[in-house]
Amino acid sequence: MNKYSLLQWERLNHIPAVPKILQDPHLITAVPDGQPSKTKRPEITELFPFTSQLPPLAFIKKEGQTHRPLRIGVVFSGGQASGGHNVIWGLLSALKSLHPHSALFGFCDGPVGILDQSYVEITNDSIKPYRNQGGFDLIGSGRDKIATNEQLQLAEQTMNVLHLDGLVIIGGDDSNTNAAILSEYFKKHKCPTSVIGVPKTIDGDLKNGDIEISFGFDTAAKVYCEIIGNLARDALSAKKCYFFVKLMGRSASHLVLECALQTHVNMALISEEVEAKQLSLQQIVDSICDMIIQRSAKGKNYGVVLIPEGLIEFIPEMNQLIRELNQCYAEQVLLEQIEQKLTQESKRCFKSLPEKIQKQLLLIRDPHGNLQVSKIETERLLIEMVEKELASRKFSKFSPQPFFCGYEGRSGLPSLFDSQYCYALGNTAAVLLQSGVSGYISCIKNLAKPVETWEPCGIPLTSMLKLEYRNGSYKPVIEKALVDLKGATFAEFEALREEWLLADDYLYPGPIQFFGPEVLTNSITRTLFLGMNA
Repeated sequence: MNKYSLLQWERLNHIPAVPKILQDPHLITAVPDGQPSKTKRPEITELFPFTSQLPPLAFIKKEGQTHRPLRIGVVFSGGQASGGHNVIWGLLSALKSLHPHSALFGFCDGPVGILDQSYVEITNDSIKPYRNQGGFDLIGSGRDKIATNEQLQLAEQTMNVLHLDGLVIIGGDDSNTNAAILSEYFKKHKCPTSVIGVPKTIDGDLKNGDIEISFGFDTAAKVYCEIIGNLARDALSAKKCYFFVKLMGRSASHLVLECALQTHVNMALISEEVEAKQLSLQQIVDSICDMIIQRSAKGKNYGVVLIPEGLIEFIPEMNQLIRELNQCYAEQVLLEQIEQKLTQESKRCFKSLPEKIQKQLLLIRDPHGNLQVSKIETERLLIEMVEKELASRKFSKFSPQPFFCGYEGRSGLPSLFDSQYCYALGNTAAVLLQSGVSGYISCIKNLAKPVETWEPCGIPLTSMLKLEYRNGSYKPVIEKALVDLKGATFAEFEALREEWLLADDYLYPGPIQFFGPEVLTNSITRTLFLGMNA
């Protein structure tokens, strides 16, 4: 049986375009671009004395360089994001361009592979079947962290056993925090292994003034937009159903915002706005009911509502309830006694919830006892509460359908943008490694413009860190970038959403396009376009 679909075969043979400056990796090097970063957070300087004063880096051409063979390790960390294989492909291609005897080793199943010294050598032949393909299945991934002294020592031992010149960590905010910690530890203990991070997450929350977007966001948004557009067409055709669509995104609402702009759904809830306006659960339910009744008056008993995955954590009374429940678990309060430990406000909130959601809040826990918010069926919670409220208003023309846009957005064939972006990120990581620097994240700027004008660079990981209270103590973490309610992307949404509420102004983006007019194949997200043109 053929291992690949026809489209997979075509994508295997596609060679990504690269920024002009990366076309000859052996002719470029990374140099300081300005003064060392003076962190405004002295607590970070204290925790990272060896890496907290690094300068940002730019790439320049430098003739006459000679390069020795490099031995580099690479690891996927965290959830999947389309394009990861192209990061490894770009990394390997650039390493081989720098010196044909360079070697790349992939650690299996995430950071635990570093601790267990479980790895495979990645060659041109082994990466070939994964070029422009989705998933992380070449070497697998995992959510383990390398944080304790024992784990850091094991990591250093692995670097020494393999004689690695560098380690590339492909991951999100927590994974790149881990990269910063490893880099500092290796510097302190005179381990010669450089550490470079790569920004990965479909959530879109690993970005700042330097990182314009994380890889995987473009593909996930396009996959979800196709689904949402199809559901909107179905709603408009059948004229009898409301789709309540929950989208991945954990804390940030970037995916909901992007998909709303691309599909013009009737309502999209933005967690950050809910928190800023201190909206209660009942106020959210009331706003949905108001829309349903107003649309019904126009003969429209159908529509689409988008819901961010982490919404309930941003609703004030739900956030307080979750904190109290987490504290109960931390204190090992018996399940049957938890309700007695709640404050009156939280007890009232808990009792107002559907029984199924109550059980999920009590039982769905991670190994640390914290609520796994992503597994709470927020879309069903809203449906049940909307049904109850509509019944109290004597309104019966409501036929809801829950839908979760989840894992299908993480591992699809990467869009042309993500294919090229990831290949360039891999190239960039290789140049940073051959320049002998450590404690940086691979970064590409100017992403809203043609690929040849993209600007690769290196950004100090410590410049992105802050202290955050986690599991009973303050820890250094890369700050999540939530939706900016004063930014251009939200402003466009805010200007249009009232019109979408009652109109059937749906757009149908359709599937990701790999062939045809450049206006389709090279399309970028509204989030990226508006962010770069603000």
